[in-house]
Amino acid sequence: MATLALIAPAEYLAMSFDGLDREYVEGELVERGMPTYLHSKVQALLCILFGTLIKRYPLFIATEVRLAVRQEHLYRIPDVAVFAGQEPKEPVPQTPPLVAIEIALPDDRLTETLKKFAEYRNWGIAHIWLIEPIEKQFYTYDATGLHLVPTLELPQYAFAITLADLGL
Repeated sequence: MATLALIAPAEYLAMSFDGLDREYVEGELVERGMPTYLHSKVQALLCILFGTLIKRYPLFIATEVRLAVRQEHLYRIPDVAVFAGQEPKEPVPQTPPLVAIEIALPDDRLTETLKKFAEYRNWGIAHIWLIEPIEKQFYTYDATGLHLVPTLELPQYAFAITLADLGL
């Protein structure tokens, strides 16, 4: 039986990968699904939409950035993160963003996505969104679980995203 070699957090943080970056969970590297054109298109449109807010509010948008969800133990990489207030200064942000967005891929497993969302919530991310571009659906995640919603909203900014905004 093969033994899994655990990676130290400092080693992970110094690594770069051919292709997609990996997440880090308790010493193990976790591969992420390969984005499709639709996934990338939605990600780009999200950045454009949030870009309309950064002219009026101290918001900072990052795509596929490593986040120190639990320093030394858990580093996740949302498709889009939106930070409010202070812009992160460290290479791997240690403060939760206001919004974490995952864009579903055909090979994503719901159980893994829900685990990640629970980690995000426990860390303090206020808005956790899932976009299912193939099924043309939006979901939010909160203390009671995953909820299908017609729009993704940030009421404090009078901001909403519709399926049409993302070409879905």
